[in-house]
Amino acid sequence: MSVYTPVSERQLAAWLTQYSVGELVALAPIESGIENTNYFVTTTHGRWVLTLFERLPAEALPFYLELMAHLARHGIPCPAPVADHADRYFSTLNGKPAALVTRLPGVSLEHPGEAECAELGMLLARMHLAGRSFDGYLENPRGPRWWKKAAGELLPHLAPALAERLQREIALLAAQRHPDLPRGPVHGDLFRDNALFEGGRLVGVIDFYFAGVDCLLFDLAVCANDWCLVDPERDRRLDPARVRALLGAYHRLRPLLPAEAEAWPLVLRAAALRFWLSRLYDFHLPRPGVLVRVHDPEHFREILELRAAHAAPWLS
Repeated sequence: MSVYTPVSERQLAAWLTQYSVGELVALAPIESGIENTNYFVTTTHGRWVLTLFERLPAEALPFYLELMAHLARHGIPCPAPVADHADRYFSTLNGKPAALVTRLPGVSLEHPGEAECAELGMLLARMHLAGRSFDGYLENPRGPRWWKKAAGELLPHLAPALAERLQREIALLAAQRHPDLPRGPVHGDLFRDNALFEGGRLVGVIDFYFAGVDCLLFDLAVCANDWCLVDPERDRRLDPARVRALLGAYHRLRPLLPAEAEAWPLVLRAAALRFWLSRLYDFHLPRPGVLVRVHDPEHFREILELRAAHAAPWLS
């Protein structure tokens, strides 16, 4: 659990007077996430999620919140930001930019199978197609520019062999970004805990605060590296059946190109590098928080090594 900025019921009740959501009934911290402070909020008019943005500057927030509003209007089951009486999607709470969004039903799955991966593929394709008409732009905030910056801060904290491995991978992947692949807004962090299921159907996608514009294939690679592992704890190779379920369902709605098939192995490595690097950063350069959850960097170091060493399953 991560709570960097505590919020009292009294503080929240005063802040909520800016919204037409009724009176505060309950407030509870959310037991996931490592980047922002999140709470479940219940009012007399419904259930919501409150996010206080710990790192994102206020000038970046319109991209994320307007993208969510755009996708929700186009039928994507994602949180819809709530505008206040001044028609703003965010304002300051306890010194931090804060937003209120709708709370979705469903629960995340620990062990998705082929059917759930196919559900994810269809939803991801719909999301990418809906994103074509979104005119906002923000470069992927965890792309190559961030890789180099974060690595520069991390290198003094790493053993020489690990530092050398990290630098080699960044240099390789930063030089092969495939600029001609289809691009658009990507979620960028669609792990299992950011997808909600109910009755076997995918009914919600949450946490868009790593979204940005990148090659659409990057979203599929992030998903495959989390959803399609043989065993997340013991065998982090890709399960071909689940990868094909994910890609096949996606392909039926947005056909994948031969160039995307060619780029797939390196994009899988780029997605693994992105999360290895962010976990290394959080492990070695943690922020102070009341309740802080830090993930093991070794998980994605091993995934990166496996993606570099083994062929990547594709559609057939």
